[in-house]
Amino acid sequence: MAPLLEAEAELFSPLYTQALAWLARDVPDPGLVVDAGSGPGVVSCLLADAFPGARVVAADGAGPLLERARARAARLGVADRFGTLAGELPGVLDDLDHPADLLWASRSLHHLGDQRAALAAFGERLAPGGTLAILEGGLPMRFLPRDIGIGRPGLQARLDAAQEERFAEMRASLPGAVAETEDWPGLLTAAGLKHTGSRSFLLDLPAPASDRVRGHIATSLGRLREAQDDRLDATDRATLDRLLDPEDEASVHRRPDVFLLAAHTVHTAVRPA
Repeated sequence: MAPLLEAEAELFSPLYTQALAWLARDVPDPGLVVDAGSGPGVVSCLLADAFPGARVVAADGAGPLLERARARAARLGVADRFGTLAGELPGVLDDLDHPADLLWASRSLHHLGDQRAALAAFGERLAPGGTLAILEGGLPMRFLPRDIGIGRPGLQARLDAAQEERFAEMRASLPGAVAETEDWPGLLTAAGLKHTGSRSFLLDLPAPASDRVRGHIATSLGRLREAQDDRLDATDRATLDRLLDPEDEASVHRRPDVFLLAAHTVHTAVRPA
């Protein structure tokens, strides 16, 4: 998964760059920035770029991903102020040398069973006046028109519904899973933090799509096809097979109407001084 995670994060880097520029207005000079659930470190290195005076620590449960993060930091010339922590969230954050001035968690929180408790733990790792920024929610990615000329119109809406069911099953299967209303400002407040803002950021890559965008969409569709097979009817499965076939003129590899539009939402909160 590492190359896929890297490729997706690199493609979405313009969106992350917008979000970090927004954060930097309210967190102008942090000393320690932590990327909680960093994966291979693409965003960790963007954090190093956005906050040139900060030390950045990438924390993740997968050691091989952290190896890639360290290699990326070295290639980009920020290794002298870049570190990693290997272990499961949120407990691994106990190993930080200092409280964080900014803790960034991008789509890592929903992989923790008790999200309310995790937010409280994140808040405890902040310095007084420090900021927690979580990227959760937004809108499903769009990459094709409603009617694509093959199969039934509205394929992406049906894929979204199947994905929502699978996500709910994933959440329910997590150790210590607790069902929560996903009112992120409310949950941040319940964790003892002061909610300071919520904002969504767009990635808008219109048609005609580049080969890089087409590759990402093909990979995403392939994973959906495999994971959601039992939730899709025969017509939608056949449509996906055509969309994934590089030799088919109707595939995402060749059709002219492929685009990429996505919106991710960031919520921020401050630990009271």
